[in-house]
Amino acid sequence: MKKIAIPFVQLFSLLFLFSCSVNKAKIDNDLKEYFSANKVEGTFSMLNNADGEITVYNMSMDTVRVSPFSTFNILNALIALENGVVTDLDMNLKISDSSNEKGMNITQAFKSDFTPFFQKISKQTGKAAMQKWVDSISYGNKNIADSLHSFWVDNKIKISPDEQLGFLKRLYFDQLPFRKSVQLQVRDMMVQEDNSAYKWSYVMGNGKDENDQFVSWLIGWVEENRHVYFFTTLIKSTEKKQQQDQVVLKISKDILTHYDFFKGKK
Repeated sequence: MKKIAIPFVQLFSLLFLFSCSVNKAKIDNDLKEYFSANKVEGTFSMLNNADGEITVYNMSMDTVRVSPFSTFNILNALIALENGVVTDLDMNLKISDSSNEKGMNITQAFKSDFTPFFQKISKQTGKAAMQKWVDSISYGNKNIADSLHSFWVDNKIKISPDEQLGFLKRLYFDQLPFRKSVQLQVRDMMVQEDNSAYKWSYVMGNGKDENDQFVSWLIGWVEENRHVYFFTTLIKSTEKKQQQDQVVLKISKDILTHYDFFKGKK
């Protein structure tokens, strides 16, 4: 059999794409009820870092790339803090359509999913630098096109739930090509719930794909008893659900509760 040589750059991309090895995943079709109850199509994937076990519902969606929407704020924030576009967490930027005359800092923008803030820091980063960083971590299809202010919300750059899972793991363990202090700052911004039983960190994103379907992401991790579990939830619907972000949040929380999280027993 003839051997095919794979260039190093291409090989690296393939390794990153399959960093969570979906081929070894456990398929859990019982999770369908959580999507059906909310009348949406979707996929859920989870990686138990302790033993490497991956659980997936709806593999056909788990490996298909779609726009990251506001989940790209994770990478946008990493780049801005690394490059000095944002010098520290308290640095305020004035945004033209912001009602806050004093401006807004990156933590406030991140927590409130304020897209104009991230559009501004993306423009200040510049196309060459942005492309360099996107290429350096092989983020999805790596296509930022010419729309520096909107490529993550207008279906230019795309990433699969499986790739998001690998990206989250690298962020958690300081394995991305950014300073450890910067990765820690972004992880801290992702924390949504923190108590004695568990710590839940996530980011959401919503938008429409090319087929006019409404898409919602929720990606992050849960920590209990010093164990970390990475997860992604992606839903699609031909009809816009009221408070779409609340739908994907509910599904994610219901599934994690189904797996006995949020009790401090994992």
